[in-house]
Amino acid sequence: MPHEEQGSECRRAAVIHTLSDGKAVKIVQAVEWYYPDGAGGTEGYVSALCRKIRDAGHEVSVGAPDPQQLQPKTYWHDGIAVFRYPIPSEPSRRECQGRTPARGAEYFHKWLKEQQPNIVHFHTFGTGLGLREIKAAKATGARVIATTHSASLGFLCQRGTMMHWGEYLCDGICQPTKCSACELQHRGLSKQLARTIAALPPAVSRLADTLPGKLGTALGMSDLIAFNQRQQAEMLQLVDEFVVLTAWALDKLIANGAPREKIRLNRLGVRELPSARKLGPDRRPTRRPIMVGYLGRFEAIKGVEDFARAIASLPPDLPIRFEFRGPVTSAAEREVVDHVKGLVGSDPRVMFTPQVPPRQVYEALSSYDVLCCPSVCLEGGPTVALEAHAIGTPVIGTRIGGLAEIVSEGTNGRLVAPGDWRALADVLKQIALDPSSTIDNWRQFVSNPRVMDEVLADYLNLYNRPALHSMEGACVAAVAKNNQFKGRSLL
Repeated sequence: MPHEEQGSECRRAAVIHTLSDGKAVKIVQAVEWYYPDGAGGTEGYVSALCRKIRDAGHEVSVGAPDPQQLQPKTYWHDGIAVFRYPIPSEPSRRECQGRTPARGAEYFHKWLKEQQPNIVHFHTFGTGLGLREIKAAKATGARVIATTHSASLGFLCQRGTMMHWGEYLCDGICQPTKCSACELQHRGLSKQLARTIAALPPAVSRLADTLPGKLGTALGMSDLIAFNQRQQAEMLQLVDEFVVLTAWALDKLIANGAPREKIRLNRLGVRELPSARKLGPDRRPTRRPIMVGYLGRFEAIKGVEDFARAIASLPPDLPIRFEFRGPVTSAAEREVVDHVKGLVGSDPRVMFTPQVPPRQVYEALSSYDVLCCPSVCLEGGPTVALEAHAIGTPVIGTRIGGLAEIVSEGTNGRLVAPGDWRALADVLKQIALDPSSTIDNWRQFVSNPRVMDEVLADYLNLYNRPALHSMEGACVAAVAKNNQFKGRSLL
């Protein structure tokens, strides 16, 4: 065993006892985007986790790539040190695919070496944050945890939604022919043409990947899926633990060959519970017109356009009102908002209001009789559904990802197939006409979700989880071979 590898194994063993003894350790959270540039669910999750880790007495910092910078920079966000390293704003195809190192990621490798963290925790993967960065973390002797927040579940779903053809929930099994056809259709090809290209022999696809432009991307797609499978296997070999947010994701990872002993389920939680829940149906029954809210990002994968289609199909005299609230900061978000407004037209029952400040989320959710989460993408949450339950508001959503595990069909809410806006419209009709036997019944069974303190406790257990005997053996070997360790006890 090389000297550096022996030292790394001993450092990992030392971390076990440091955490067990309640002593502070140094933890790096690595994420694809971070504040102030990214303000989505993953960023909020990492931010909340960082605060909890800090409050528990450990040292924590964040590392994230930044395609808008030419040089690395460090700043503070909410009392947490953040290191941003530059990656190309227009990366090459091979950089995006992880086939070649992303320019600028070497700054992150150097920073990790300087930091010498005890634990590096990755949250999703992307350009400049992939296998090479995991290897750089392992080289420091750190224990490495990865949590997947995306529908890709690591490198399994190239489309990034787990929706086959964008129409229905996939079976989750990664196969080059099936998955490359799905991704090619996502990129604009007809299903027939996508299937034809996806059926190319592997050797042809591998050779075609060297061609420039869209032609090379299309013809090389099945080879990319096979490459992703190899990346997934190597990633799972490298990390100490791989964390998923739903039972569905856990099952599908194992079905794709993941080692069961490394896969952990740590469900989402809210930052904190509200000081008080809204009054129950016995004291404040739901009155018509009912209010249905959408609170989240304006992205197609959130199903917001399906919600708009469902609204547009409802009778104009139905006693129901709607509110859309979310950030509109990018051109893509403005495009979605414009499309949604075009779908609902001049319906006076529909309101578009500004983004909700984080401290006012519970107040906003309390004002809704029902929250609608029409996602058409596998998610661990969304967190807003958990927050709705925390305040006592039922959720209607789609039967996919975390929503299928948060909402109990017909008991504390309703679920429809993702993308089925007609079924969603039927549910909206039912609750508008009879809120007593739907909404008010559901309210009685809406219970409090987990909180981030519970999420952190599970992570601290994972940080502290390595098998002691294997680490002890590594340290004993290192002590025997290296005089500088003589007379010292690391265990």
